Amino acid sequence: MMNDVQTKTKKDLMASLLSKNLPKRIKKNEEVEARIISLSKKRILFDIGGKAAAVLGDKELDEISLYLPYLKEGNKIKVKIITEESKNGFPVVSLRNFFNKGKWEILKEKKEKEELIEVVCGEYGKGGVFVDFMGIRGVIPTIQLAEPYIKEPEKLEGQPIKVKILEVDKSKNRLVVSQKAAISGISQKKLKEKFDQIKEGEKYKAKVINISNFGIFCEIDGIEGLVHISEISWEKVTNPTAFVKVNEIIDVIVVEKNEKDLKLNLSLKRLKPDPWEQIEKKYPKDKLIEGEVIRKEKYGYFIRLEPGVEGLIHASKLKGDEKIEIGKKISVYIERVNKKTRRLSLVVSTTEKPIFYR
Repeated sequence: MMNDVQTKTKKDLMASLLSKNLPKRIKKNEEVEARIISLSKKRILFDIGGKAAAVLGDKELDEISLYLPYLKEGNKIKVKIITEESKNGFPVVSLRNFFNKGKWEILKEKKEKEELIEVVCGEYGKGGVFVDFMGIRGVIPTIQLAEPYIKEPEKLEGQPIKVKILEVDKSKNRLVVSQKAAISGISQKKLKEKFDQIKEGEKYKAKVINISNFGIFCEIDGIEGLVHISEISWEKVTNPTAFVKVNEIIDVIVVEKNEKDLKLNLSLKRLKPDPWEQIEKKYPKDKLIEGEVIRKEKYGYFIRLEPGVEGLIHASKLKGDEKIEIGKKISVYIERVNKKTRRLSLVVSTTEKPIFYR
């Protein structure tokens, strides 16, 4: 009786051991955990629990050199089964998911260590020069280009260049790099020290680096800043190039500091008093004043009383026989002033005030 029990126990134990040692069945497209057995530029072997070690596909083997510093023998890593058994008898696996995740990790680490990366430049667009880092799309803002490319950014297309990472955010799929920072060699720590020395509300000398249709890009001691089109003048601005030139040194006021990006919001117009500050005293109701006709709209004519102060002669206040010409001077009465909305209502001066004047 005892012998039968012992025999059954031995059979169960053997069956259990055999089942544990049986190679795992693998399926194409299945993702499994693998252990790195050996690692080199020419071949990587993985233990995936199958009857034979698995190898990395040839196409991905060409990419592996960049990742070798981040992999070690014995590491466990997720792989995807591409082929259950190749002509050589080995299963073939893919590290594509790791590559996609690993690229962002590498970028993050490179940024923290302030190390340069090599990117391939693409087309030049509104935001700057688009670049590629192993399939990740990024951008070099125009202001972050070095000479002579800041003037001719389109000439970078197709070129591999070294850059420094300014921003990297996988969740936003955002990569911003700088050619200028890579060439200058200024560390982020040094840049932060300079940034901290700049004070909001104070006046500084700034160099004009670039001009766009939405503002003027400047630098204050190497710190990037923008004079938005709304901060160029108290007048309505349609063409920023009419106010400054590239490489010109100008006075600006620091309006705001962006601690995260180490960038500055700047102003030109705040160097001068706001003409609307004393508007009600300077232009009281019923005052007769001369202004320049600057433009015509469907709803009336705009008259410039002084730089930054415009008023409207509404079409409903016109009889139709008035001689109003763009660029000419005209005498008008102040009808209403709204300091809050920065609006002035005007009526054309005649020998007598119109009956509709209020």
